[in-house]
Amino acid sequence: MRLLMTTDAVGGVWTYSLELIRALAGQDVEVALAILGPRPCPSQMFEAERLPNCRVFQHGTKLEWMDVPWEDVDAAGKWLIALAEDFVPDVVHLNDYSHASLPWSCPVVAVAHSCVLTWWRSVKGENAPARYDEYRHRVCAALKAANSVVTPTAAFRTQMTNEYSLQFRGETIPNARWAESFGPGITEPRIISAGRLWDEAKNLQLLDRIAPEVTWEIVLAGEPELENVRAFSGKRLRHLGRLDSAALGRELGRAGIYAAPALYEPFGLAILEAALSGCALALSDLPTLRENWDGCARFIGPNDDQGWIDCLNELSANDVERKRLQSSARARALSFSPHRQAKSYSDLYRALSGEATATSSRIAFA
Repeated sequence: MRLLMTTDAVGGVWTYSLELIRALAGQDVEVALAILGPRPCPSQMFEAERLPNCRVFQHGTKLEWMDVPWEDVDAAGKWLIALAEDFVPDVVHLNDYSHASLPWSCPVVAVAHSCVLTWWRSVKGENAPARYDEYRHRVCAALKAANSVVTPTAAFRTQMTNEYSLQFRGETIPNARWAESFGPGITEPRIISAGRLWDEAKNLQLLDRIAPEVTWEIVLAGEPELENVRAFSGKRLRHLGRLDSAALGRELGRAGIYAAPALYEPFGLAILEAALSGCALALSDLPTLRENWDGCARFIGPNDDQGWIDCLNELSANDVERKRLQSSARARALSFSPHRQAKSYSDLYRALSGEATATSSRIAFA
């Protein structure tokens, strides 16, 4: 099975892509990995190029969720079609939307990791402004054109269905992480959170506000800024900076509690990493997070400052309850197996490639 996969190096999509490719080696899948957007750092490239079933290609253009991206997105589309003509994939796996509407000669799987419009509604509490009308148009076309649309949670599929007022083909396949990359260490009285610190959806300003009233130290791991995006400006938290996977695993293993006060989280890969590392989970009460962690985490409203203070201080003081949550979260995390994920995707790829796909019926945007 030959697979053309798109990715970007900005956030969790990169980790998702490399973890899946690694697991797909066991399913006899060869991958051409097409990297869009900002150039990966040297450590990211090293990580990708060492995968035995992967060939890496780069095209440094804006991503579809960035400001005024469409000329770059269209240029990337032409590059992807040329790459497909050379590589001749059995299936195209897109970790973006717009390119699903291209005239591919094989089935297309589009994975909905996130979305500007659902992000805006969750974070701003309103419809996205008119400047995102072209984004809406292209995502709608992509959802209709793809042979299958995969979401990492069923709750996020519902969000997408409601936002775009349409039903689309596909299924839910949860994300995964290799358990051997993470594990409990000697814990310290510390609370940690991780991710794209510049992303308003992570709601890390809440942790900054409540830090003086929380008993344990709170630390953050991740990039504080992105070009043309407002940087995270917390003053009361200690920043660990951007960490590679090994360093992040060590820091997670040292923390007793992981806090994620997110306003929007389609899956939460960092939460999975924290659970594998033996952290007790304190999470926003969102349907997507309930779907994954109900019964083995504490849930607090994302705007309830006092609720977060009370929860974090209680878990800091209550060794028995904290250890119970640590154990139950890790047990749940182990069920998000890369082998299971790869088997689900491989089955989907093979089912689609075995069907007679009428490419002429695809909807193309003007």
